[in-house]
Amino acid sequence: MQTATTPLRATGGLRRALALGGLVALVAATTACSPDQGVGAAATHVGRTAASGPSGTPAATTESPTGTASETPPSTPSAVTPPTTTPPTPAQQTPTRPTQPSKPTPSETAEPEPAPVIMLRAGDTGPKVRSLQARLRQLSWFDGDVSDRYGSRTTAAVRGFQAKRGFDATGMLDERTWDRLVSMTHRPTADELANVRPKPVEPTPATVSWDVDERCMTGRVMCVSKSTKRLTWVVDGVPQYGFDVRFGSDELPTREGVFSVYKKKVDVISNLYHTPMPYSMFFSGGQAVHYSSNFARLGYAGASHGCVNVRNKPLLVQLYGEVRIGDKVVVHW
Repeated sequence: MQTATTPLRATGGLRRALALGGLVALVAATTACSPDQGVGAAATHVGRTAASGPSGTPAATTESPTGTASETPPSTPSAVTPPTTTPPTPAQQTPTRPTQPSKPTPSETAEPEPAPVIMLRAGDTGPKVRSLQARLRQLSWFDGDVSDRYGSRTTAAVRGFQAKRGFDATGMLDERTWDRLVSMTHRPTADELANVRPKPVEPTPATVSWDVDERCMTGRVMCVSKSTKRLTWVVDGVPQYGFDVRFGSDELPTREGVFSVYKKKVDVISNLYHTPMPYSMFFSGGQAVHYSSNFARLGYAGASHGCVNVRNKPLLVQLYGEVRIGDKVVVHW
């Protein structure tokens, strides 16, 4: 037989049920804040009223946390290990210095050539101009009498001399032009500066000794003897004057025989040996009678490259003025 339940007893049962439900909720909330809570464990939201089941007891909530920071209480500081961050090394903390441009090496920076120092120019006057003209006349760049005035003829002569040597053809005398001119000429004599022409050498048979060769007895002949090492200028069998000469070595001998002068040139540089050959009178290929400063300095200690070297420059200059294209050259023993 079913016992009737009084309203008071029912009310007391309801209160016990509510108290038991509140206790369960409190325990669940405390468990959610515990560091031992497993990941994904259900948590009861505090402050939400639980619905009652059919028997009057509160029903367990089925809602799961979303996993957001606002829904999940933060863990205690002693239980959560903060993320490890590697501190920057000193090299990372040091700011990178800007790259300094490398200093240019001397080969990268080409210094401009200094402007040439002008020694004389058009309009200048004085003895230095006269000396310049005399030296230019020695090389046949200046014609006529020398003077103290730097005019158009001097300008043209200097310009031609510069162009021949690859210099800037300005017509003004600079240091480089002057140095080259001095190296190729001698100091002008008093007669050269005074426009005094040298007197021709009178033939004096008693004083002229030469190695006679029958081929030298007719016509105008430069008679060259390898035996006496002398060149004698002979006109119609009469010796006019002579001077010492030097020949080529055994490897580069001076050719022997009868030849003729086919070219004359005052200012010559050897294409093969790059040596000066002033006052050249060519007679056989590249072989010529010419002045040699090396012969004048060293004498017979050296040798030519096949040419007939002369060391008496004034007398050679005189001979150069007298010899004509087509005159005979005899080289003999």
